[in-house]
Amino acid sequence: MTVFVYQTFIIKQDKFKEAIDNLNEIKMFCKENYGQQIEILTPITGEDHTYAMLSTYEGLAEMELQGKKMFEEEEYQKIIGKFFLENIVQGSMYTKIYRSMKEKSRKKDEEK
Repeated sequence: MTVFVYQTFIIKQDKFKEAIDNLNEIKMFCKENYGQQIEILTPITGEDHTYAMLSTYEGLAEMELQGKKMFEEEEYQKIIGKFFLENIVQGSMYTKIYRSMKEKSRKKDEEK
């Protein structure tokens, strides 16, 4: 079952360019080293400096395994550390985890 990790955070106004560059670096690192799919979401409405990342995994086990592997890598620790310590407002990250619903087939519904 697909798992989606939705993280919102506020970018420091004086670090806007650096934060966007850092987000793209995180996205490329995860894609190139782990085949991970990450979308960076920009606001259309709401607070202008609140951005989001949407990560997709095949399941909870894959999410945990990839997280463990990434946090063991020194390069990833440097990239993500910079993001947390320099580019976003402290305490502004909020994470939600969702899973996709299994689709019912029409055939099964009609048989009932």
